[in-house]
Amino acid sequence: MPRTGPGTAAKRTLVWLGVLTALLATLLGAGAHWSTASWSPRLALDLEGGTQMILAPRVQDGSEITPEQLDQAVEIIRQRVDGSGVAEAEISTQSGQNVIVSLPGTPDAQTRDLIQASAQMEFRPVLTGGPGQAAAAETPTPEDQLPTPAAEPQDASDPNWITPELYKEFEALNCLDPAALEPAEEPAPADEPMVACEPDTQGKYILGPVEVPGTDISTASYGLERSQGGQTLNSWAVNIDFNDEATETFREVTERLYAFGQGDPRNQFAIVLDGQIVSAPTTNAVIPDGNPSISGSFTEESAAALAEQLKYGALPISFEIQSEQQISATLGADQLRVGLIAGLIGLLLVAAYSMFQYRLLGLVTIASLVVAGVLTYLAICILGWTENYRLSLAGVAGLIVAIGQTADSFIVYFERIRDELREGRGLISAVENGWRRAKRTVLASKAVNLLAALVLFFVAVGNVRGFAFTLGLTAIADLIVVFLFTHPVLRLLARTKFFGEGHPWSGLDPSRLGGIPLYRGAGRLRQPGEGTVKPVAVARTKNKGATAEAERRLTIAERRRAEQQKALAGRTGSSQKETNE
Repeated sequence: MPRTGPGTAAKRTLVWLGVLTALLATLLGAGAHWSTASWSPRLALDLEGGTQMILAPRVQDGSEITPEQLDQAVEIIRQRVDGSGVAEAEISTQSGQNVIVSLPGTPDAQTRDLIQASAQMEFRPVLTGGPGQAAAAETPTPEDQLPTPAAEPQDASDPNWITPELYKEFEALNCLDPAALEPAEEPAPADEPMVACEPDTQGKYILGPVEVPGTDISTASYGLERSQGGQTLNSWAVNIDFNDEATETFREVTERLYAFGQGDPRNQFAIVLDGQIVSAPTTNAVIPDGNPSISGSFTEESAAALAEQLKYGALPISFEIQSEQQISATLGADQLRVGLIAGLIGLLLVAAYSMFQYRLLGLVTIASLVVAGVLTYLAICILGWTENYRLSLAGVAGLIVAIGQTADSFIVYFERIRDELREGRGLISAVENGWRRAKRTVLASKAVNLLAALVLFFVAVGNVRGFAFTLGLTAIADLIVVFLFTHPVLRLLARTKFFGEGHPWSGLDPSRLGGIPLYRGAGRLRQPGEGTVKPVAVARTKNKGATAEAERRLTIAERRRAEQQKALAGRTGSSQKETNE
């Protein structure tokens, strides 16, 4: 089997980079054609404008709202509308009474409902259910056939909770009427039964008292369902994690519901939010560990929405939208234009420095920055589509800062190569040895950048999180470019005549770096760029500029040692002269 050389490996690496770029572009193009993706990044509130809503809180028992409740409400609303921290929503309090929510663009109905929804999330057992339409007015259940309690209810699943009045309310409820699907103005008492609609199925139920409150949910997530054998199935499920207090309660509830068996409405338990049933799954097993999994005809979107409601459902107060207005961009196009101009100036300065310091080798820096920019741009557009990432002016600042950090990686690599050339190695060997030394430094540098971005992202809110996100994203793009573009390109350039022979304009001429001339064998050295071979003595006399450069690069300790050796040689020469005389 033929051995793969460095040149072939470099070409293969560049092909993989091209494949990665093409895949990202194809994914974005498909999203723009068949979904809501766009070829331009989504802009945040400070650059695009959006909607501002003033929310008036409603405490369920009518008491005065406390600062602690308001702060908790702000945090949970922030998680609801910007759980990933990159949508650039602004949530704050006003005069200690109201909550101001500012969102980029125009929020959809689902976002509005999520903002207004209180955390009156409850787990109630189902007593009975039926189709969502109301019973015909001319055929109501006769009075003598209405269910009548025969005794005091023994548990939350006891049918004795159903009174004639409650059953009449159940019959009259029309879940096909949009008004019936509005959040309840007054929540039902936790220790009493209630009737409710399930919007997704348009079914209606009579529910028993609350058995587990939503505040007992530690967290919730969604993912592909797993079989009892541990195999991943092609269906979505929502996973709930109760706290320790609710684990034992939920085990007792599932024992009772499971005993009713499939087909009995009392086998179901309903998840109720603001008087509406979010889901009413059946009980297929006893759950002893407080980690139930809800499965059914979920799509990925519906499973994610239910998990979000469960995870952030513990809001102690509900809200009503007191006012809503469209707001213009707080910074606008002028500030964005100034930011982009600043970024362009920084890019030009980096390019000018690279060309001045590294001659035509600086073109590799410029090309690497372009590749990094393309990858970052595609990633930002895709994240805007999939994760609702919004680019703010702080994010633009992060991209500008990243230009210098990205160029720093290339400079480290180039200087390692030049150090190898100063030691007398050929360019191909210098590229390989320089890369082995440089990649450790680059990896350590990017690890620090990523760590700083992660810490800043998790401890900050608002625009600062956007800055941290772009900083981390560009650090990852920088690593991809250095490994998949810059190093392979230099491997190929080292095999060209222009760079390999150390042309003065290549930026890799050893004679201009203060290094040792290129070795040609038989005690002879060739100065790069010269066509004839000269004796070593002649080569050294022609290399005064390189010697001066080498002396300039000596450390303080090396200079002192050289001066001591020079003084010692001077004294030795004087003594020898006196002896001869």
